[in-house]
Amino acid sequence: MKVKKYVAPSMQEAMKKIRSEMGNDVVILNSKVVQTGGFLGLFTKKNIEVIAAIDPDVPANESKAVKPLSRETAKHTVQNSSNYLEHQGQLSTVENVNQKPVLEEITELKNMIKALSTNERSDVYPPPLKDIYEKMIKQEISPTFIGQVMAELLDTWYEHKGEISHTDLYKKQNRFFALQLEGFDFGGISYKRKYINVIGPTGVGKTTTLAKLAAECVLQEKKKVAFITTDTYRIAAIDQLKTYAKILDVPIEVCYTTEDFKQAKQNLAMYDYIFIDTAGRNFLEPKYVSDLQKIISFDDEMETFLVLAATAKPADMLAVYEQFAVIPIHKLIFTKMDETSTRGSLFDVMKKTKKGIAYTTHGQNVPEDIEVATRERIVEQMLR
Repeated sequence: MKVKKYVAPSMQEAMKKIRSEMGNDVVILNSKVVQTGGFLGLFTKKNIEVIAAIDPDVPANESKAVKPLSRETAKHTVQNSSNYLEHQGQLSTVENVNQKPVLEEITELKNMIKALSTNERSDVYPPPLKDIYEKMIKQEISPTFIGQVMAELLDTWYEHKGEISHTDLYKKQNRFFALQLEGFDFGGISYKRKYINVIGPTGVGKTTTLAKLAAECVLQEKKKVAFITTDTYRIAAIDQLKTYAKILDVPIEVCYTTEDFKQAKQNLAMYDYIFIDTAGRNFLEPKYVSDLQKIISFDDEMETFLVLAATAKPADMLAVYEQFAVIPIHKLIFTKMDETSTRGSLFDVMKKTKKGIAYTTHGQNVPEDIEVATRERIVEQMLR
């Protein structure tokens, strides 16, 4: 692997030098803003320092023929490019002088590096690894984790001199992701607390999910249960929960205020478990979370699940979680798994919230369309 450092006044000029000397198959390993020249720290000039590399096995005149990289080149490239994507924002804080040109150069570099983490450069991998790589891209797994797992798989591939099955490579990939989730709390209701509460934004299917949980408790655990709803903003939501209560033959209390909630708890004191439904609102507004706290007492007697739709954008899910972080959240529930084929967001959300998954749901049928989550099963659903 040939590695060389270039210093130029701008990224554009650096790339001209690099391409003229190393060709179009060059890989950018690192880039940063540096100060050069000057006297006693004064009159220095801003320059861009770029570390470029190329595999000497690929002739310069074959720039359009993408060939698999050598073991060390490929591993180094994957790790550096993915780490850059994850921490790209750090470069913009190096200095405040001439920020606009610097940001333009960072954008150009970002686009170049990003090309290494998309299907455009997937041919650098041997066929079995290329297949795994492209599937992770489609699942929208974070570039950082794609880089890490591909580095691991490249090691395995070369150790076995290419004599390893797709199945074994997939198993190693699954083990990598499972290890990333080690220590996270998975599984359904603990049945250690009397009150089971579901919270979350509008449209994620909280009421139907709550009915599924209650049905499991009645039919499988043989427990006496009841419903409380604080979703007084939508008549249809109350009617829906009343219908489920009638089917399960359990009581329901509708609460408008904190006093209503306290009275409902007293009225239902003889029941084993109380399932609480909450209003679906725009919880990007802190006011609605505050309103929820005024009605419901989130104490040690309550097990709370944050319900998120698997179809939502990771950034939106994380924003919702941040708003609800003032409430003790025990686990996550992901609904609408049947409505998306892209599930990499589950992994990102778990890693960033440090919360495991209790259940996933995949349809409207009560109580069938719900599944207790395990670490292994979530990895399988995410990567299949």
